[in-house]
Amino acid sequence: MIKKWETIQRQPGEDYRIFRAEWIKRKHPDWNKTGNFVVLNSPRWVNIIPITKDNEVVLIEQYRHGIDDITLEVPGGLVEQNEMPQVAAERECLEETGFRGSGSAQLLAEILPNPAFMTNKCWSFVWFDCEQADEQHLDGNEDIRVLTVPMNEIKKLIENNKINHSLVLNAFFFYFLKYGV
Repeated sequence: MIKKWETIQRQPGEDYRIFRAEWIKRKHPDWNKTGNFVVLNSPRWVNIIPITKDNEVVLIEQYRHGIDDITLEVPGGLVEQNEMPQVAAERECLEETGFRGSGSAQLLAEILPNPAFMTNKCWSFVWFDCEQADEQHLDGNEDIRVLTVPMNEIKKLIENNKINHSLVLNAFFFYFLKYGV
């Protein structure tokens, strides 16, 4: 049976605003072996699949510094402290696209983005009957183009590697599991 390692020591690392590094020394319970591991403490994340009354998905294009390229995604971002994930997802959708759904966004899944070295969770939502309700209200460094794509074209965009952000793929995976299409 796999057992949890014992935490012996925690040492703070650098703070990079979107995550804080931490060095953790742990001991295996059976092997009497210790190791030093880096863990990234990050705020919680959300993403949301906004679907219009015409069954189109509201997507965003934006430049991503990590890959030095433009991606095709669904809206998403950080959950503010003391904010509920559903509220954060709806807020991110409205800020990034100007679209708002009718009723509340529905939870698709709660996932662990990379539990090998990250502590946070990501919640994926779907919001139905979305329509343009406002202008975009972007953060200082965001440059986002909004487009709508018929739901029946999403799988083709995934197959052709046009949608390739792992957390966005995960959201669509759970959407298709729950709603088909």
